[in-house]
Amino acid sequence: MEHDEPGTSAVAETTPTPTGAEPLARTALGTYRGVAGDRADVWRGIRYARPPLGELRWRRARPLTPDEDGSRDTVVDAFSFGAVCPQELNPAVRLGPDVVMDEDCLYLNVWTPPGASTHAHDAVALPVMVWLHGGAYVLGSGSQPYYDGAALASTGDVVIVTLNYRLGVLGFADLSSIDPRFESNVGLSDVLTALAWVRDHIAAFGGDPDKVTVFGESAGAGLVTALLTMPAAEGLFGRAIAQSSPVTSMYGADRAARVARMLLDAAGIEDTGDSAAVVGQLESLEATRCSTLTTELFAKVPTESPGTIAFAPVVDGDLLPDHPLDAYRDGRALPVPLIIGTNRDEANLFKYMKSPLMPITAEEIERMFAGMREEYPDIVLPERAQVLSAYSGLRPKVTGLGVARDVAFRMPTLWLADAHARRAPVYVYRYDWTTRMFRLLGLGAAHATEVPYVWGNLGAGPRDITFLLGGRKHGEAVSQRLIRRWTSFAHGRAPDTGSPGDEWPTYDTGRRPVLRIDAEDRVVQNLDGDLWEAWGDEVLSFR
Repeated sequence: MEHDEPGTSAVAETTPTPTGAEPLARTALGTYRGVAGDRADVWRGIRYARPPLGELRWRRARPLTPDEDGSRDTVVDAFSFGAVCPQELNPAVRLGPDVVMDEDCLYLNVWTPPGASTHAHDAVALPVMVWLHGGAYVLGSGSQPYYDGAALASTGDVVIVTLNYRLGVLGFADLSSIDPRFESNVGLSDVLTALAWVRDHIAAFGGDPDKVTVFGESAGAGLVTALLTMPAAEGLFGRAIAQSSPVTSMYGADRAARVARMLLDAAGIEDTGDSAAVVGQLESLEATRCSTLTTELFAKVPTESPGTIAFAPVVDGDLLPDHPLDAYRDGRALPVPLIIGTNRDEANLFKYMKSPLMPITAEEIERMFAGMREEYPDIVLPERAQVLSAYSGLRPKVTGLGVARDVAFRMPTLWLADAHARRAPVYVYRYDWTTRMFRLLGLGAAHATEVPYVWGNLGAGPRDITFLLGGRKHGEAVSQRLIRRWTSFAHGRAPDTGSPGDEWPTYDTGRRPVLRIDAEDRVVQNLDGDLWEAWGDEVLSFR
């Protein structure tokens, strides 16, 4: 595929005929022409970094700079989504119709309330919410149908930005142990570069660069909680929301080097000691081959070592200086107000998908704990009986799901919240809402089921079965409350709905209060008390 000039989309689609009513955003990189909608104006496929191709593969993102030849004054049509990072198609992650995959994938999208860019210089600038998509660092994009920002922008009176970042082998394989010309954390650098683009250019769309909230779910939330511990992220955002963050799924250089060796083996590249030859073979890998290798290692690593994943940000002592939870506990995280929480039935999705990503069976969980004991011989892990006390009376399979949920998501979230509450306001939630259809399927309030409610895009798609057995009225009310809470927070207020008696206290007040989100929201003091007693406050993870 040929690659366009900086600031344009690489996706070849039929360009709509301009009518003269298209919204314009005038930036130092050029003037972007978007599409006017009933609920929101939208600009799609805006390039935010140089194409990560050739010598820039496995190198950190390079920001765009204004051209000196006057092309910055040209008008760029931002009508079509940009290409997404190459990945194996997964029925659980809908990328949308006519999606194009290409290694040249560093694009973002902007939604604003109608006319916001027209009045950018003579009206009060709007808060900005920058979304980091999930997908276990190997799947997804910022242009997925669930992330259409029209409802969130119009209802919350905010500017919405979604973005693509490099995934899997291309984004989170740290090959610096193979050759120093390769850089660590290139996918993480994409996010930093996009946030810098927002800082420098979002004012042209009517957004306030001094009022940016970064929010994300799953891997995207992992990126959020990592950003809060990165000196390079200071000043790029002032608030954060992390939905189901795998806080502890980040590893050191030794583990990253082992995955790099596994990648060489899977690719059939023999390391003969000739670094140049190895580098040449890596650089010649087709992007589609990289996505196949991503899928292979994604399945292999957690199967061999339950509780770990193949691809994630790497604690490199540079871009990510320390393990995030260590930074939070030492009071070195950025003093940014945070909403953080998990879903009641997180692990059910992984069981439903038959995913190797989380240890669910008793055997896998035992192997996971054995691995932790081997890695940390000096740390006293909680006794098996002590952990199981939190799940007494449950069937063995349900206990396994609970243990997997809590070691991967809930306890890391609580450990982080407890530490960060001494640094900045922290609001903790647990998402319990589900529909009758999802209960029948055994999903319940599974991982990612809150996403369409946050975005106000319920029942998106012709085959959505969420409300097949009813519940839409309650679901719409849940969505309205979530949107009000999230966007109120982005506006700089407490994450309340505005209704009397609906205050959501911070985590350091009372007995660790948690907002339980359901058909009716309710603040519960010490909702996770049994988990604290069972797991304790010693952080458990692989490093």
